[in-house]
Amino acid sequence: MVHERWKVFWMEDTLLYITMTDSYESLLTKAYSNITEKTESSERFVVPEAKVYIEGKTTILENFAEIADKVRREPDHLMKFLMGELGTSGKIEGTRAIFNGKFEISLIKAIIKSYIDDYVICSECGKPDTRLVKDDRVVVLRCDACGGHRPVRKRKVRTEPLSETLEEGAVMDVEIQSISKRGDGVVKMGKYIMYVSNAKPGHQVKIKITRISGSIVFTERATET
Repeated sequence: MVHERWKVFWMEDTLLYITMTDSYESLLTKAYSNITEKTESSERFVVPEAKVYIEGKTTILENFAEIADKVRREPDHLMKFLMGELGTSGKIEGTRAIFNGKFEISLIKAIIKSYIDDYVICSECGKPDTRLVKDDRVVVLRCDACGGHRPVRKRKVRTEPLSETLEEGAVMDVEIQSISKRGDGVVKMGKYIMYVSNAKPGHQVKIKITRISGSIVFTERATET
């Protein structure tokens, strides 16, 4: 009976087992195949760009299911995080997520990025090959690529919708909801009431906030660039 002799060594953090009879070419093939298998998932990790639009008094994340599938997390877990950060309620409807309130696409994108940083990407090797496990009462992010692990930090739940954080000079798209006694278009956003001149209910317009006085927001039409 012939016993093969083995050598063991590391290459790019990968443990390789080779026989003494392996040729140079086969060694290269074996090494690169190991490296490729390990880095392939990271190199292909491109999260789909959020497709967001306003529908009535709600915000729709059209490709919610696609994003949840790409980051390999339960849709309910991602949805709970999004609602907590937005400070609003919502629901999953088919492949999309619906949130009560009007939120800008840049905000939705920023929150999705925060979720990926907190719940997907390994802080040791920067790869997405991770899973969430519960260690006693602590949720831990465990990396299958490098073996690293860390507790997932808890975020404070917002008591107010982020849409209520308005600043003078901000530019946004809004949909006119009603008409004031003076004939101005009216948009209610959280605790604020916004007035838009020369606008009718149902119109979607781009506005710039010129002044905020308490809960009253004065605007002007933003110039298209």
